Amino acid sequence: MVAKTNLKTVLDKAIQKEIEAQELYLRLSKMVVEESARDMFLELSKVEKKHENLLRDYAQGKLREGALKNDHVLDYRIAEKLDQPPITPDLKLKDALLLAANREKASHEFYISLAAEHPPGEIKKLLEELASQELAHKHRVEDLYTEVAFPQTAGG
Repeated sequence: MVAKTNLKTVLDKAIQKEIEAQELYLRLSKMVVEESARDMFLELSKVEKKHENLLRDYAQGKLREGALKNDHVLDYRIAEKLDQPPITPDLKLKDALLLAANREKASHEFYISLAAEHPPGEIKKLLEELASQELAHKHRVEDLYTEVAFPQTAGG
C-alpha cells in the first residue's frame, strides 16, 4: 500500500535536498584550488540556502500559493551532453561548473518526477515551480560554463 503524500512530506523532502546541495557545495568549495571555482561553489551554497529558507517559509504559511515564480527557461542541455567530472582537489572552474550543472539537473529531475506523481493541485504546482527554479539555476551555471570553456578570442 502506497502512503499518501501530503504537502508537509513533500516540503520536508525538498528542504532536505536543498540542505544536501548546500553541504555538497560547501565541501567542494573547500576542496578546489582555483579561487573562482571556490567562489562559485560558495555562491551556489548561498542560493540553495535561500531555497531552503523559501521552502521553510512556504511550510509555515508565510508564502501564499504561487509565490514561487514559474517562468519558461531555456535549457542549453550541456550537462546532458558532457560527462560528469570527478571531484578532485584540483578541480578546474569549467569542471566545477559542469558538476554544478549536473547537480541542478538532478534537482530539476527530482522535482519533475515528484510533480508527475501528483494530481493537479497545490503540491503539484509547488513541485513544478521548484523544478522551474532548478532549471533556471542550471541555465545560469551552463551559461557561465560556456564562457569559461569556450572563451572569446580577441578576433571575436
